[in-house]
Amino acid sequence: MAQRSGLEDPERYLFVDRAVIYNPATQADWTAKKLVWIPSERHGFEAASIKEERGDEVMVELAENGKKAMVNKDDIQKMNPPKFSKVEDMAELTCLNEASVLHNLKDRYYSGLIYTYSGLFCVVINPYKNLPIYSENIIEMYRGKKRHEMPPHIYAISESAYRCMLQDREDQSILCTGESGAGKTENTKKVIQYLAHVASSHKGRKDHNIPGELERQLLQANPILESFGNAKTVKNDNSSRFGKFIRINFDVTGYIVGANIETYLLEKSRAVRQAKDERTFHIFYQLLSGAGEHLKSDLLLEGFNNYRFLSNGYIPIPGQQDKDNFQETMEAMHIMGFSHEEILCMWDFTKILIPT
Repeated sequence: MAQRSGLEDPERYLFVDRAVIYNPATQADWTAKKLVWIPSERHGFEAASIKEERGDEVMVELAENGKKAMVNKDDIQKMNPPKFSKVEDMAELTCLNEASVLHNLKDRYYSGLIYTYSGLFCVVINPYKNLPIYSENIIEMYRGKKRHEMPPHIYAISESAYRCMLQDREDQSILCTGESGAGKTENTKKVIQYLAHVASSHKGRKDHNIPGELERQLLQANPILESFGNAKTVKNDNSSRFGKFIRINFDVTGYIVGANIETYLLEKSRAVRQAKDERTFHIFYQLLSGAGEHLKSDLLLEGFNNYRFLSNGYIPIPGQQDKDNFQETMEAMHIMGFSHEEILCMWDFTKILIPT
């Protein structure tokens, strides 16, 4: 879910055209057909209209193909009126059931709306493509706004936490959870991106929207952590194989004054063992692909094919080049303030750990 350039309008990925949803004809059609949700082996649930009730069973007509079927009353779930279509907060649904929640998430996702509120929570569905909704212009749209004033977004969650911290003078927490490939790492980076933009501590510069050195270091910690702690799995090309707790410190005026990152539960076994169609940690491939001849000579690195463990499990990641990622990691290390000796020492240890 990275930012991209282009002329595509970002608002279509944020806002819903309520005029279409409030169409009176759509409301009348829903009322006349008595639409409900019934179980479906293929879709989970599908829309149907009630035709006849026979004791504990009900005859329904499927909205998709007009076929009739008998279903148990207990298996039927109520459908919300059309005015609740693509609702931004599912806590507002009149009929709050499994079918309605899944339908709303699916309907929004198919419309390019990947963020949806569920009460205090924000549900994110990974689009597995770049969307133009993470630019500085979008950050400014959410800056200083209350949650209900803007469409669902990770920036709205970040803004809410930031404002509550300033107003209540209390620590705030944002927890990103989900299965592998859900987008936890990317959304965590968006939280940091937002806070680095709105709470920049570099007061002396002319453009207050340009992050200072501290904010740049906070942002550049991620490429290093991902290189050493992430790997390609069957489900996710950039799967975090460790947990991290990020603490960002602010002064009384709301400027960032420091940060620290705690890591835990690193999947150490991946350094010596990997499943089929998976890779070990990114950094091993990056070092062998991106190191220049001089660095390779200093580290006594051999050709890629001489490392059986890596070459047997080498699977290119679509859209990514290990050589380019190595340069990004090196640049991040320089921004973080690592000296040449420290970086070389780090590569020495990495080389030792490369399984043969």
